[in-house]
Amino acid sequence: MKKADIMSIFGVLISTAIGTGIAFAGSYGGILIGKIPLFALCIIIVFAIQWIAFIPAFLLKTEKFFDLTGALTYITVIVLGVVLGTGFTVRSTIIMVLVIIWASRLGFFLFRRVLKVGEDKRFEEIKKSFFRFLMTWTIQGVWVTFTLAAALATVTAFETTPYRIYDWILLAIGGVIWLTGFSFEAIADLQKNKFRANPANKGKFITSGLWSISRHPNYFGEIVIWIGMALIALPSLVTWRFITLISPLFIALQLTLISGVNMLERRSDEKWGGQEDYEGYKKKTAVLIPWLRFKK
Repeated sequence: MKKADIMSIFGVLISTAIGTGIAFAGSYGGILIGKIPLFALCIIIVFAIQWIAFIPAFLLKTEKFFDLTGALTYITVIVLGVVLGTGFTVRSTIIMVLVIIWASRLGFFLFRRVLKVGEDKRFEEIKKSFFRFLMTWTIQGVWVTFTLAAALATVTAFETTPYRIYDWILLAIGGVIWLTGFSFEAIADLQKNKFRANPANKGKFITSGLWSISRHPNYFGEIVIWIGMALIALPSLVTWRFITLISPLFIALQLTLISGVNMLERRSDEKWGGQEDYEGYKKKTAVLIPWLRFKK
């Protein structure tokens, strides 16, 4: 067995263990389905969907429905959590609607993009290896688990007390923050799509619209979305369930230090590095947070 395969097996085991840990923490004091905590059941379903979808994906050697599967997982689990959990309370209904809106837009956007391009270059070699491809699908399960953790902990918890002013304030603030993030992400994606659709822009980088105030406004929007969601969920979290507030932190670290920003910055530097217009754009434009630049 190749070293890459062995590492991938460890990756699957570690990812599953992480998911189990989050399932344990988020289940504290939550609703039970039989003897199984609803939160834990939802996390099991998250990973089950990825592993089931992996089978035809590997057999067909395709990644085309990878992102779409992720989006459908978010929608399936949050709806299941609300229906079997708290029911359609104000907070749970708002959370469910926001997750469905976000997942539907992003899932359709990414699915349409991969169909148009024909393939996702990230999977070019990975999809040829059973264990590496399996690890990728398992990691998607971890991604869904972490990002949805606070929202899912809320809709699977008991709501027995009437809403206080504190609850309504956080619902309002969180909602505004979520809408701000969603607007940034959706508008940035739309602007980049239109830019790329223009043949005159082939081989160029975008500097207009939201991309004039941030080099990665879509990622900024994604992070802000989950900060807003965490604030909406906050009043329903107690003891171990507070661990689920790691959601926006996980997104921020993932998109800034592991993939996302770092990866795209390297690719951009390789492609346009040294060009006067590109170097000028980098100097005057914030990396992530609009207008916020750090001098070297």
